[in-house]
Amino acid sequence: MAQTIEDHGDSPGEQGDGAPSSPHWKAGPFEIRLPFVQYRLEWPDYTQGLLMCAVDLAAIPMMITLLGMPFEVALAVILLNGFLYLTHHLLGDPVVPGWITPAIPLVMAYCMTFPEGPERVHALISFQILLGLFSILLGVTGLAKRVVRAIPPAIKAGVLMGAGIAAVQTVFGEGGQFEQFPITITIAIGLVFFLLFSRHFPRWQEKNRLAMQIGKLGVLPAILVAVLIAPLTREAEWSQIEWGIVQPDFLTLWREYTIFGLGLPPLMMFVTAIPTVLATYIVVFGDTLQANAVLKQANRARPDENVEYNPDRSHLIFGGRNALMGVIGPDVAMCGPSWSAMLVVITERYKEGRKAMKSLYGGAGSFRWGTNTGLLLLPIVTLVEPVLGVAMALTLLVQAYVSVRIGIMEARSQRDLGIAGVTAGALALLGAAWGLGVGILLCLVIYGRDFFRGENDGTFAEEQA
Repeated sequence: MAQTIEDHGDSPGEQGDGAPSSPHWKAGPFEIRLPFVQYRLEWPDYTQGLLMCAVDLAAIPMMITLLGMPFEVALAVILLNGFLYLTHHLLGDPVVPGWITPAIPLVMAYCMTFPEGPERVHALISFQILLGLFSILLGVTGLAKRVVRAIPPAIKAGVLMGAGIAAVQTVFGEGGQFEQFPITITIAIGLVFFLLFSRHFPRWQEKNRLAMQIGKLGVLPAILVAVLIAPLTREAEWSQIEWGIVQPDFLTLWREYTIFGLGLPPLMMFVTAIPTVLATYIVVFGDTLQANAVLKQANRARPDENVEYNPDRSHLIFGGRNALMGVIGPDVAMCGPSWSAMLVVITERYKEGRKAMKSLYGGAGSFRWGTNTGLLLLPIVTLVEPVLGVAMALTLLVQAYVSVRIGIMEARSQRDLGIAGVTAGALALLGAAWGLGVGILLCLVIYGRDFFRGENDGTFAEEQA
């Protein structure tokens, strides 16, 4: 197969300004890039990935809580999902893929309406397969943008805000992680919010090289602090470091948590999952918009390489991942189009020039090769195992902060905010179906014929002026 270097220009969904694409093999809508063939391994990103696999492992407590999975079975799901993370850069999508984090509380709340056991597993399977097929359909037809543009701003705002509220409820509600780790979560979340959102830390980063490096690690410093704080406060045991390679239980996963052991879910379960799928997709599309904006900035900084972000191709890849995981290893964290925090970290280094990172595909790919390596190493897994509940709480609370902030900015008027607030409350308390229903009813009552258009009363323009 001949290697080609193509200039894709400025076709819809792409950002190129005439710069050449990095070497790849063309395969329909995909561009195949292999390590050591089309891109070099970027060691700084690979090394960072070795440590940041701790965030991937934070999904294990969620699956244990929701589905009653043994640790080794949940680890098998994490490894399968980790392997599929590689498909993005290998097929031409220049992102760091991750979870659909804001929607995790919505999905957990939906699944918990079913009894624990095979019925709840079937609920998750049907949801994830349907989400995957829906995303693939939008990718094939190119309808992704039109679908989300048709959703009234008030409902978009309500879904995102509701996801944030549900995340907070998950952590602080009865049986949440805060009950087990009150001191550790308080200290760790304070550190995370200081590193990610404070006005003071960026100024420190400008003056201090160590602070700059710490800032690039996202939530990892807080997870490492939790490893020390939790046993000191007797909220967890000290890590029992073990050496060797992990031993995931694929056999039990196959027999007790997939369609091969349980059979296909009833058709009605797919129908019941539709409102949650639609609410989740609103969150997903927000991730694609954010990835597109970040990569546009990267292209402007590096005219030597055209980094092409194609939303339709992205939908095909993460839609395929969700559909496949729904069959071989249902995952409550789901398969999202982008891990925004790490995409920003890697693109910032990419902007420093060709000497820092030859190709963005190499940086994104090396990071995910690193996380996959880390997931196989028992010392890393056993180090963070006692505080995986803390890691999950940090992820949910950071996402809650971002979801509420972005959700409010989706609104276009004070009426939108009112509708969004009621919608968010209904969604967080009663689930996605009720939330969407309340949002639709309020938009019909308040806007009537202008249901889709809503209004723009200048509230946000005045705030930004």
